[in-house]
Amino acid sequence: MQGPAADGDRGPARSARELSGAGLGGRGRRPDARGQRSTIVWRNVVLMSLLHLGALYSLLLIPQAQPLTLLWAYFCFLVTALGVTAGAHRLWSHRSYKAKLPLRIFLAAANSMAFQNDIFEWSRDHRVHHKYSETDADPHNARRGFFFSHIGWLFVRKHRDVIEKGRKLDVTDLLADPVVQFQRKYYKISVVLMCFVLPTVVPWCIWGETLWNSYFLASILRYTISLNVTWLVNSAAHMYGNRPYDKCISPRQNPLVTLGAIGEGFHNYHHTFPFDYSASEFGLNFNPTTWFIDFMCWLGLATDRKRATKSMIEARKARTGDGST
Repeated sequence: MQGPAADGDRGPARSARELSGAGLGGRGRRPDARGQRSTIVWRNVVLMSLLHLGALYSLLLIPQAQPLTLLWAYFCFLVTALGVTAGAHRLWSHRSYKAKLPLRIFLAAANSMAFQNDIFEWSRDHRVHHKYSETDADPHNARRGFFFSHIGWLFVRKHRDVIEKGRKLDVTDLLADPVVQFQRKYYKISVVLMCFVLPTVVPWCIWGETLWNSYFLASILRYTISLNVTWLVNSAAHMYGNRPYDKCISPRQNPLVTLGAIGEGFHNYHHTFPFDYSASEFGLNFNPTTWFIDFMCWLGLATDRKRATKSMIEARKARTGDGST
């Protein structure tokens, strides 16, 4: 799963061939001629350092804040998470279910609140991650260590293999979705409004919280926590846990990541059956994203949920699993 890129590509949609590689080697992200040295992107280092310092300062403001402000910050965290898990990940990256226009609009807005690259860029990079997991073509290759797979991959230019393999992906489905293209076109202003302005203004206008507390708690702290929870799927869920479905791959089942990432920590299952809309064998258990998608189906806003069958799961466990449950 992805994180924000301060130098992502933007602009109007072009052909599938042009856009499939756009941004993968954007300004400040090209590897050197040999593709070996990791050139530091100092702008990202500075911005992420300032963001995390701001989040640490935000902790000091919690005792001063009104309870409603803390509840609002948590609500924004949940919306942020759904924009990534139910939206960019399960819907647009894997096409594991279908969503009608009102739901796609909501998920696109929630994805802008997440500020982890636009849907097109997030989904394209995630497809590269799945197809070339734990290789140099993986944007956050866990074989390069915990720090790199967690946040370090944002601090260096992308490996040339990420760029080359990414250009070969089929992204025509993303190009054909007007919601994806609209969000991409207006991504910067949507991020300002959804990630920073809306979370800050609501507590100030409705229940009289100070702008200072609102900004640091509902925007900065919430945003920083949501980023790190997402990054744990790239790092911890690729290093710690069991592998009941496929012991030959790195991704693992990690209960703590599951709790923080609202259902995305069943990672050995997900990489074994990436088409499954629940990203887990266990359906609704510890999986708020699945609850949300099922509720949207009940409302008639989502359809065609894809699932791995029980026989398929058991056969895969017997063939490649590590024997754990």
